[in-house]
Amino acid sequence: MKYYLIGIKGAGLSALALILHDLGYKVVGYDDEVHHQFTEDELIKRGIKIYHEENDEIDENTIVVRSSAVSLDHSEVKKALQLKVEVIEYNEMLGRLTNMFSSITIAGCHGKTTTTSMLSYVLDNIVGANYLIGDGTGHASRENKLFILEACEYRRNFLAYSPTYAVITNIDLDHVDYYKDIDDVISAYQEYASKAKKMVIACGDDPYTHKLNLQNKVYYGFAESNDIVAKNIKCNSYGSSFDVYIKGNYYGSFNINLCGKHIILDTLAVISVCYYEGIDAKTVGNFIEKFKGAKRRFEEITIGSNVIVDDYAHHPVEVNATIEAARQKYPNKKIVAIFQPHTYTRTLEFKDALASCLNKADRVYLLDIYSAREKQEDYPLVTSNIILENLTNGKIVNDSIDDFKDLENTVYLFMSPKEIDELKSKLIAYLKNKC
Repeated sequence: MKYYLIGIKGAGLSALALILHDLGYKVVGYDDEVHHQFTEDELIKRGIKIYHEENDEIDENTIVVRSSAVSLDHSEVKKALQLKVEVIEYNEMLGRLTNMFSSITIAGCHGKTTTTSMLSYVLDNIVGANYLIGDGTGHASRENKLFILEACEYRRNFLAYSPTYAVITNIDLDHVDYYKDIDDVISAYQEYASKAKKMVIACGDDPYTHKLNLQNKVYYGFAESNDIVAKNIKCNSYGSSFDVYIKGNYYGSFNINLCGKHIILDTLAVISVCYYEGIDAKTVGNFIEKFKGAKRRFEEITIGSNVIVDDYAHHPVEVNATIEAARQKYPNKKIVAIFQPHTYTRTLEFKDALASCLNKADRVYLLDIYSAREKQEDYPLVTSNIILENLTNGKIVNDSIDDFKDLENTVYLFMSPKEIDELKSKLIAYLKNKC
């Protein structure tokens, strides 16, 4: 069987391609994006062919998988339909995979990529695990019993999955181009949670998780009312340490070399799954301490006295967490945010909250909005200026680094789901040349 993936450079589809390849299937792909993307690196290593033009790869033994961002009007999809081969969406293919293994799905508006990455790292090292992470990482072996999957709530895609454990890191309003309001989001998570075959593991500190009607549930968090609680927390520039109590009983002490209290919550989700899988605390803690983070989640490059951070943050909660993590790790450095708003609908909905969070940085430089699936003509009055007008120390920049290239002892936070690669590369080259 051959799989032909349309939109293969997307983070989700590229990871799926790696899994299908590892399971022994022939995989080829197509993408409209000609320029190199970071998701291509592992595809190239696996020898997975990527087309940008007409080809003859689709035949009667092919299943075509399309990204949710690829419409039925796309030329490659039309060709597949004309040839009468099976065409399915990305989330449907993932649903089929969740039925092949004992699956652990991690959902949540924030933190699901880091949680999935950490859980994958821990369990793969201890018992062996297949995993698909939203940063473009995928791995599989037919010998593994577990499949760990980052489960996206956009357009209710995660309802295609059949998890053994359903993890919920939090519930928040996002994807406002699809969800009407927070109640609509909660209803999607309710249906997602109802699909768990064994257990729902949710952050009990999040108010919206308590609006769900859950049967077999476990709550984790900082509050004493949770089943799994982090206590005696100590944070410094190297990371955090804490003790974990399960149903009032001491379970173990843990260290993590990442900053931010949100990371502790993500770690508690990982510990919770491992506990119910019967893995002892010392073994779990050993690999948690070795975990170095997910792709494009506070990825750092140090040049002289400056630090360049690449981060996926785009929602106000995530922007706030990234800035707070920078303050924890680098308390004596200036924090400069270079932020690209993502989609017009999200920018309009969260303009005040984004400004409030960004004001916690010492300086802010805004790029034009990355439209993604939306069109500027549908939102003629929505620009980055609606965030700028509420910033205390902000400016619009686009192609130039002149406004911030000569700062010293500074943490540069490049934040956006879409890599701000041009500006970041210019800054890195300039700073290296100065050293």
